[in-house]
Amino acid sequence: MNPKNLRLIRNIGIISHIDAGKTTVTERILFYTGAIHRMGEVHDGLATTDWMAQERERGISITAASISTHWRDHTINIIDTPGHVDFTIEVERSLRVLDGAVAIFSAVEGVEPQSEVVWRQADRYQVPRIAFVNKMDRIGADYENVLKDIRKKLGAKELVLQLPWGAEENFRGVIDLVEGRAVSWNPDDQGVTYTAEEIPEGLQAAAATARELLLEAVAEGDEVFLERYLAGEEGGLEAADVRAAVRRITLAGRAVPVLCGSGLRNIGVQHLLDAVLDFLPSPGDLPPVSGVDPRTESPDERTNRADAPFSALAFKIMTDKGRRLTYLRVYSGKAAAGDQVYNPNRGKEERLARIFQMFSNKRARLDTVGAGSIVAVAGLKDTYTGDTLCAKEEPIRYEALDFPEPVIYVAVELRSSADEKKLNESLQKLRAEDPTFHVREDPETGQTVLSGMGELHLDVLLRRLEEEFRVSVRAGTPRVVYRETLAASAQAEGVFDREIGGKPQYARVVVRLEPRERGGGLSVSPAHPNVPPEFQPAVERSLTLSAESGPAGGYKMVDLSARVVDATFDEARATETAFEVAAAMAFQAASEAGSPILLEPIMSVEVVTPEDFLGGIINDLNARKGRIEGVSTRGNTKIVEAHLPLADMFGYSTDLRSASEGRATYSMKFSHYDAVERSPAREGS
Repeated sequence: MNPKNLRLIRNIGIISHIDAGKTTVTERILFYTGAIHRMGEVHDGLATTDWMAQERERGISITAASISTHWRDHTINIIDTPGHVDFTIEVERSLRVLDGAVAIFSAVEGVEPQSEVVWRQADRYQVPRIAFVNKMDRIGADYENVLKDIRKKLGAKELVLQLPWGAEENFRGVIDLVEGRAVSWNPDDQGVTYTAEEIPEGLQAAAATARELLLEAVAEGDEVFLERYLAGEEGGLEAADVRAAVRRITLAGRAVPVLCGSGLRNIGVQHLLDAVLDFLPSPGDLPPVSGVDPRTESPDERTNRADAPFSALAFKIMTDKGRRLTYLRVYSGKAAAGDQVYNPNRGKEERLARIFQMFSNKRARLDTVGAGSIVAVAGLKDTYTGDTLCAKEEPIRYEALDFPEPVIYVAVELRSSADEKKLNESLQKLRAEDPTFHVREDPETGQTVLSGMGELHLDVLLRRLEEEFRVSVRAGTPRVVYRETLAASAQAEGVFDREIGGKPQYARVVVRLEPRERGGGLSVSPAHPNVPPEFQPAVERSLTLSAESGPAGGYKMVDLSARVVDATFDEARATETAFEVAAAMAFQAASEAGSPILLEPIMSVEVVTPEDFLGGIINDLNARKGRIEGVSTRGNTKIVEAHLPLADMFGYSTDLRSASEGRATYSMKFSHYDAVERSPAREGS
């Protein structure tokens, strides 16, 4: 990689719903770019980026795999992300550091729930995208339906650059609307060679109409192109003019280029690679990266240049063969192996002992690293996901990542007490890798409690404990993580008047708690004029900590505002401890008086089933306290959309297979918390 020419770098993610074909497409990308010499298949457990034993066994991606390759003299750093909702943090932290993304959609299923989730994540980080409609060779493939889904479900404006040439078993290639050619791939050499020819006569009218719509959409989104288009230069517009305008539109986030193909049939992947270079940004296209100067907490920024002060964001921790690797996205400057860098989040210096270019789970040593790079580093002991590394003399701190809260937990016990130290060390490593994985000890039972994003998430972690870390545990039944809030506003007083260590301490604090809308989170405001400024941080800290354990069941309190509405003190006895304790007493009293209620996680569920089983599936969802949101038709199948409590979804995959003779599938994602309609004793039943 040449760090001086950032225009020749692309940092992209492959994102989609599970089973849309991300890993299959990634495998073809690596094959056609010469990074691998034999294509492995997901169903055979041989895909390059599915390197973990459990990924190969389950046939799904669990962790985001980083890999680098080359195409048309460009370096492409690719992160193949998981598509299962339980591992959405892998997508979140990948998109945080990527410049562009390829969204894969199945031509049969269209835009599925997890595709919506990852699309919104990309929206949040303003990541430009291109769309690839995969599986055009499958029975039931419907290109127009996917385009409709992109508009309706994602709210995106599509730029259709290709039409499918044939469909289902007759799918053979694409109609390139930019070049005005029909392109087919040679099945005898695994699609390495392809042929461009005149558009077949039977498709010319449809292609002409689609091209006109494309040009109109491009003109609508780009003023430079619009001027030439309105001047009647359509006949003189070159393919390069169209591509340049599409690039400007894509980088501005005004529309999404759409291509199609079949990863499994080796059709369309080289054109997808061309689109990555043509339409997605290089690090040199990006604006300066915003942060703060940790010395003054004032806004600061870094330009994406090799001659700027060094800065990078740690976005992933991985334990490989017992050694800790920290993945970095370098935003500015350069560094060499052995250099000292500064972590402003922890206030510590760290040493970049070794730098690696990653190829899935394989690595190649690098002497230096520069702006625009994605690498892994060994030797960092106190750096965690979301931390910034920078030059100490020119410090900057970038915005950290937000991690979703776990919704499910399981209690575990060691089979042998001799493994206690080993268990603690192993859990620390897993916790460093995965910020959505939480560990605590139950003070009543003494059991270790593991919390995560779903049944599969916890199952994977438990298997890793057994297989990777050689720690044998007994696990209980998975249970739901509840939350608490208040049904009514309440106000209470807390008075602390005590002598500690011979010193009298006094403070009186009045706290008012008010319920907020669902999803409103916790809002804390200690800034009452009667609270001295030097004690306001202590009051805020006390109120925040008090919300960690609610009165209804000891669960974390959410969707609540807490504010100090009055306070009294005298200067001789006012202390930080007095204000802290008084605030906690007031919070507890107010929360008990505010009609506390339990909240449970509600999941958005989509079931895809043949019509023959529709009635039974709806009845089963209703029996699980589900709320049916709608039933639609997609090809020969019915799509049921519903909201259900997570506690009623345990074991659903087995029940669904039984009820549909194995022909129905479902996907699930967290939607919101809502008032519980059951006793928590039913968890996991």
